[in-house]
Amino acid sequence: MTPTIDDEESNTIAALLLHLGVGADRVILNPPPGHATEADVIRLEAAPRKRLCELVDGTLVEKAMGFNESSLAAFLIEVLGPFIRRNRLGLVAGSDGMVRLYPGRVRIPDVCFVSWDRLPGRKRPKKPIPDVAPNLAVEILSRRNTRREMELKRIDYFKAGVQLVWEIELKRRFVDVYTSADDHTRLTESDTLDGGTVLPGFTLAVAELFCELDRHG
Repeated sequence: MTPTIDDEESNTIAALLLHLGVGADRVILNPPPGHATEADVIRLEAAPRKRLCELVDGTLVEKAMGFNESSLAAFLIEVLGPFIRRNRLGLVAGSDGMVRLYPGRVRIPDVCFVSWDRLPGRKRPKKPIPDVAPNLAVEILSRRNTRREMELKRIDYFKAGVQLVWEIELKRRFVDVYTSADDHTRLTESDTLDGGTVLPGFTLAVAELFCELDRHG
């Protein structure tokens, strides 16, 4: 639960940051923590100075992202998109694709895949924050992502019904493949990433993924 004024022990900034798993620089104070809604998420995303925020128990948490992270997300979409379309599997979204995992929890994976079976009427959702759990969620780690934050995100994802999570670490160049909040396999540049039962037949050499970071003119 988010700290409340009725709980003196937890009514501190430190307790709030522990609950969210992020640094203070990413917590939005207007509206005050505990009082934000999805309307605030949409308002900030549409503001002149666009701010992408996740919603965690009434608190807005600004999404951590950088140019290289965004570039790698774009590359993954370039690779996943044709495979998903060719096999008529569903939709792929990028790093501003907001999803409501359950009431009070809006997350924004860097890349996600949602199968047609999970979409009402097997149609593209029209709402800015669809009520759907992706089959695959990809998180490309920024220097501002903490270990605690990623643990909490994985718990949210798998609680909501996400089947597969890829966490991509740019600096050390590995991919952690999660099939539950805790169970994972670490892949390095000598390995091949695959879609498992979520995207059967999809493969990508991890070395090819990280080669995108070395590309130059």
